[in-house]
Amino acid sequence: MHIGVPKEIKTSENRVALVPAGVEALVAEGHAVSIERAAGEGSGFDDQAYASAGARIVPRAEEVWAAADLIIKVKEPIESEWPRMRAGQVLYTYFHFAADERLTRAVIQSGAIAVAYETVQLASGELPLLTPMSEVAGRMAVQAGAKYLEKVYGGRGILLGGVPGVAPAEVMIIGGGVVGINAAKMAAGLGAHVTILDISLERLRYLDDVLPANCDTWFSNRHNILDAASRADLVIGAVLLPGARAPHLLRRDDLKQMKQGAVIVDVAVDQGGCVETIKPTTHENPTYFVDGILHYGVANMPGGVPRTSTLALTNATLQGALRLARYGWKDACRRDEALRKGLNVVEGKVVYPAVAEAFKLPLVDVAAVL
Repeated sequence: MHIGVPKEIKTSENRVALVPAGVEALVAEGHAVSIERAAGEGSGFDDQAYASAGARIVPRAEEVWAAADLIIKVKEPIESEWPRMRAGQVLYTYFHFAADERLTRAVIQSGAIAVAYETVQLASGELPLLTPMSEVAGRMAVQAGAKYLEKVYGGRGILLGGVPGVAPAEVMIIGGGVVGINAAKMAAGLGAHVTILDISLERLRYLDDVLPANCDTWFSNRHNILDAASRADLVIGAVLLPGARAPHLLRRDDLKQMKQGAVIVDVAVDQGGCVETIKPTTHENPTYFVDGILHYGVANMPGGVPRTSTLALTNATLQGALRLARYGWKDACRRDEALRKGLNVVEGKVVYPAVAEAFKLPLVDVAAVL
């Protein structure tokens, strides 16, 4: 199979979808790999490293897309890339379709096969290709929140961990999954007082066991969300419904009950956000204010630490890429139930329920396309 890795062109996206070791593994199985020139430089991998591993270095993105049967990316194709997608081509990347109807319709129209990292799911419920970036984003959310709480950025002027004789910041985390627990570990480690909310009592029991004493676990309901938000200096949105749009748990009117200069970091922004007033921003222009509350909505937070993120992501995605290349997408998805759940759009048909529901599109049973 011919595999292509284009350079990521989303704003400030320096990750790359394949490292030289991944190229070596694919080439060893007899596949051809084309890498766009300088695709790995932002993550610290130069063209020579890819060439030494057996890749062909291609000067233009159009050539990578045109030649490849399987495109491996990090982020969803942006509008300038849509004309390069073609019928029968397999796209293996993050898509987050439920938050972007135009992207969804573009992929449907292209006839390509979209395997979304974020919906590949093990029988345990774990999302193995989303987990590493959720770990990064959860930890970065606390770093960002601590920074923007500084007065120079418009925050409340509070040190997250406080000092002897001065109380630490109050951190509220909505969602106790991978993002939430990583954010809680970071915030608690810095000395903040953390309140983490979730709707699963089983998860709350686990969090209560593993998190330190400066973390409180609360059941997530409307009353508790408002109570915690009114106390919070930093709110971190960490809600995930696999493949679906995040629900708005913190609403526009709720901001009036929050402290002026409080900070919201909504990691769920790439799935629409769990805060009603959040919108996607970039690393260059990451924040804005609504009703005196600072909002941080960078949709590709892990792109800010590309070396760490690329290594963590490719550790998780390579096995799926090898299966797709070795067996072809149909046979690979028949053999691997987790990978099959990654199928979202197949040759013009929506096969993932949450995506069909988001835009009232016809749903085709995935078994019908395999």
